[in-house]
Amino acid sequence: MNPLESLPPSLLARFALDLLAASVMIFGLYYRRYRDKELAITASLFNLFVFAVLTVLSRVQFGIAAGFGLFAILAMFTLRSEPLGKTEITYFFGGVAIAVICSVEGTTLPFVAVVVGAVVAGVWVIDHPRVLQSVDGIRITLDRIDGHALSDPVAMREELSRRLGVEVLSYQITALDYINDMARINVYYRKS
Repeated sequence: MNPLESLPPSLLARFALDLLAASVMIFGLYYRRYRDKELAITASLFNLFVFAVLTVLSRVQFGIAAGFGLFAILAMFTLRSEPLGKTEITYFFGGVAIAVICSVEGTTLPFVAVVVGAVVAGVWVIDHPRVLQSVDGIRITLDRIDGHALSDPVAMREELSRRLGVEVLSYQITALDYINDMARINVYYRKS
């Protein structure tokens, strides 16, 4: 028996739709805006892997609880890996979601195309540079911990503005290392 005969007829169309949607979201939107090659590769490969796994699992007896278990495993994996920013993790799970939507049988191809189209269109609108154009963010490491980093947020914001040459709107201290006298900070700023 030819193994290709057992494939559902819509599998190639679903796979093409998955590749198209994931490519538009990851490379057309995320990579063009953020230039993060590592995350673009990671999200793309996870999309491919999840599509393959769920395609195989769709062919066997597979309960919804097992599907939620798969998502839980993916969530634990990402939480135990290098910390990702909110935008990165959102795009990462977007790639996984597109693979899940496209690979699981039981829905019609037009329905899948509409849902995936809505997901990609939503990403395009919500993360469009013109929607939130006035504020940018950057992660920085300071070579010394300012004495007022925690006690005087206004003074700290002014100091960051002076050092960076931009108007700092807010900041978030993510780590203080008193041994090496370093501070890791997420800074949200407006270009002057």
